[in-house]
Amino acid sequence: MYQALYRKYRPKKFEDVVSQTTIIQTLENSIKTSHIGHAYLFSGPRGTGKTTAAKIFARAVNCLNYKDGLCNECKNCIYSGQKECMDIIEIDAASNNGVDEIRELRNKVKILPSELKYKVYIIDEVHMLSIGAFNALLKTLEEPPEHVIFILATTDPQKIPNTIISRCQTFQFKKISSNDIKQLLEKIASNEKIEIEDEALTAIASASDGGLRDAIGLLDKLSSYKLGKITYNDFLTMNGQIIEDELLEFENSILTHKNDVMLEKIEKYYNDGKDLIQILKQLIYHLKDILINYYIKSENLEYSEKEIVELVSLLNEKLSDIKKSDDIKVYVEILLLHFINQNKTLEKNISREIISEKNSKIINTESDSDSIPTKEIIPTNNGENNVNYTHLKETMLIRAKNTLAEATKNNLNIELNTWKKINDYTFDINNGYLACELLDGIPRASSNKSLIVSYEHSSTLKRMSDHFEKLTSFYSEISNSNKKISFIEDSDWEELKKEYIILLKSGKKMEVVDEPTEEKKQGKTESSNESFLRAKELFGDLVEIR
Repeated sequence: MYQALYRKYRPKKFEDVVSQTTIIQTLENSIKTSHIGHAYLFSGPRGTGKTTAAKIFARAVNCLNYKDGLCNECKNCIYSGQKECMDIIEIDAASNNGVDEIRELRNKVKILPSELKYKVYIIDEVHMLSIGAFNALLKTLEEPPEHVIFILATTDPQKIPNTIISRCQTFQFKKISSNDIKQLLEKIASNEKIEIEDEALTAIASASDGGLRDAIGLLDKLSSYKLGKITYNDFLTMNGQIIEDELLEFENSILTHKNDVMLEKIEKYYNDGKDLIQILKQLIYHLKDILINYYIKSENLEYSEKEIVELVSLLNEKLSDIKKSDDIKVYVEILLLHFINQNKTLEKNISREIISEKNSKIINTESDSDSIPTKEIIPTNNGENNVNYTHLKETMLIRAKNTLAEATKNNLNIELNTWKKINDYTFDINNGYLACELLDGIPRASSNKSLIVSYEHSSTLKRMSDHFEKLTSFYSEISNSNKKISFIEDSDWEELKKEYIILLKSGKKMEVVDEPTEEKKQGKTESSNESFLRAKELFGDLVEIR
C-alpha cells in the first residue's frame, strides 16, 4: 500500500527535526544528564514537529545506551520502534475528552511498564479535554508514579487551564522557515524522483505558512496531479489560485477603479472553482513585494502608494472576517466595491481641484495684465455659493475655540457613535462622496452646539471648502442635530489643544466669542488684521493674510 510522503519522511531521530534547534537541544541534554521531568507541554502551530518530537523523546528516555542519539540496537529501542509497543501510548484528546476516559487513564498509569523503563503518555490536542477531564487529570499530573511521563501536545495553549500548565515543562514550537521547508522538499523530490520547478517549490514552502506537514502533503498531491514536470502554474491551479498575468489584471481592475471588470473577474474565479481566500492572499503578497521594491530599491510605482498601502491593510485586516463569512463571494465583492468607491470619489475631487486651480490661474493672469491689485481668487465650485477661503478658515478657527471652550467628553462620545453610522452612506449615489470626505477626518471635541473635525492635509480642506455647508447639512441629517462643524488641520488641532491646556493650568479657560458675520469680514480694520496675524502665528497655515 502507498505510504503518504509526510508519514514516510517523518523524523525518527532528534537531528532530523527541522528548525526546532533550541527545544531539541534542551530535550537531549535533559536525557544525557538524567534531568527528566514528569510532564511536558509542547505547543505551537500545526505541522511544526510537536507530536514527532514527543514520539522521539518517548523512545529516547527509554534507550539503554543513549549518548548522541538513539542507539537503535538495545532491546528497548527495538521494542519502542514496534507498532505493538504498549508502553508508549498515544491518546487523541479530541475523541477521548470526557471525565470517564481520564479516570480510566488514571487507573492504568499505576500499572508498571511491560518492557520499558518509562511508560509515556502522549496526549495530542490536549486543549480539547473538558474542564471535568482536566480536573480529573490534575492530581495525576501533579504527582504521577515514577515510571510515568506525560507529554501534552496542543495547537491552542490558551485553552489549557493554568493549573495544568504550571505542572509541566513548556516548550513553544515555532513556525518553520520557508528556506528550511524548501530544502527538505528538494531532498524529498530528489529521493522520490519528482520533477518540479524551483519556483513551484518556493511557492509550496510559502503557502504552507510554516507547517512542514502541509508542505509535504501539497508536494505529494501535486506529484499525483501532474505525471510530468510540476510547474508553478500547476501549483496555482491545484491551490485554487490564479496565474500571474491574471493576478495583474485583477489588481489593475481594483487600483484603476473599474468596478465592472473587478466584479466580472470575481464571478469568473467563483465559477471556475478558484479559492477567493487564496487569491486575496496572492494579491496581498504581490502588493507587499511592490511596496518593498519601491521603498528599498526605489522602483517606480504604477499606482498610488497610498492606495496600495490602504488595499494591503484592508485585505489583511478583513481576511479573518472573510473566512468566517457565510458567503465569501458577496463579502469580497462589497469590500472591494467600497474600496474602489472611496478612492474613485477622491480621484474625482482631486481632478475638480486641479481644474479649479487652472481656472484661478487664468483669472489671476488676466488681473495681472490689467495692472489691477488682485483680490483673493475663489475657485469655481460647480454652481455652489462661492466661499472666501481665507474668511472661512478664520471662522473655522474661532468656531474650534468656541467648541473647545464648552466641550465635554460625553458630547464627543455621542459624535463618535454617529461617526460609525456614516459608513452606511459610502455607497449612496447622492451623498457617498460627502460620507467619504467626512470619514477622512477625525472628531476631536464636541459641545452641545458644535464639533471639531481635523484632517491630515491642508489640500483636503481646500478641496472641501466649496461645499462645507453641504457636509454640515449631511451630517445634521445623520446625527439628527444642528451642530456647526469646524474643519481644521491635525497640526492646528495640536496647537489648539496646547493652548487650551496652558490656559487650563493657569486657571483660565477659552472664552466663547461671536463668529464674524459677512459685514464684519468685509469691514476689517487694521486692528483686526493685527489680531489675525497673531492667530496666524499661533495656528500656522490654517489662516492666511492677503
